Amino acid sequence: MSGWLLGHAAMIRFILVGGVLVALLLAQRLWPRRGEVSTRWRRARNISMSLIAAGVIYLVLPLTAVSFAAAVEERQIGLFNFVRWPYPVELVAGIVALDLAIYWQHRWMHRVPWLWRLHRVHHSDIQFEVTLGLRFHPLEIILSLLYKFLVIALLGAAPLTVLAYEVLLAVFSLFSHADIALPGGWDRRLRLLVITPDWHRVHHSVHREETDSNYGNFLSLWDRCFGSRIEQPRDGHRPMLIGLDSFRDEALQTLPALLMNPVARERDPTVR
Repeated sequence: MSGWLLGHAAMIRFILVGGVLVALLLAQRLWPRRGEVSTRWRRARNISMSLIAAGVIYLVLPLTAVSFAAAVEERQIGLFNFVRWPYPVELVAGIVALDLAIYWQHRWMHRVPWLWRLHRVHHSDIQFEVTLGLRFHPLEIILSLLYKFLVIALLGAAPLTVLAYEVLLAVFSLFSHADIALPGGWDRRLRLLVITPDWHRVHHSVHREETDSNYGNFLSLWDRCFGSRIEQPRDGHRPMLIGLDSFRDEALQTLPALLMNPVARERDPTVR
């Protein structure tokens, strides 16, 4: 069974993530949180960024995170290949450790100027809805994958663990950016453990102190532990502005402009 899962990892991830994307697009229409009007062209641009990144990775890197984990397992390197735990314990520990590593990667993306130039492509969108979870510069995706390789090698994370986390990371990237109103007190309950749309929306505020907060990708634990949590946006969820002041012009939202964004000048050099 595990062999079949690993042999079809890319297909499994594509089907699950594609299904979640369609479900969340429908949920946004039925239960919107802010009800922003998102054009087909804007969504097409965001999806195109994801497809371009996937194509570049296919051409540049011969390995996925899962296949790299299989190579690590074969060579018996990394922590989990020396400390033998029951696999369910190792699975949970591996997911938690990988999520902690990605949390710090996200913080560095905001703190290191040249990394921010790549990551601001994601933050330059002036609307907050599910396809924003697909909008990343190809170079950021490549650097993120190389960083994952390092973390996987240090941990000795099993291929199934990596596959499970990759699916969780992709699903929560979509869910946390969705413009959906969760019923009752579900957002308050869920955010005790995982990232919710209201929690992550704060991270996309135009106010820098809010942009530089709520870095979590799957678990909300890390923002609580490392003091980067902001519970609510100061302007309120409905009226708050999304994006970056320097990149609000529609001419800066075209696909070529997004690909060239890392070398573009910000209007206000003090912004970052």
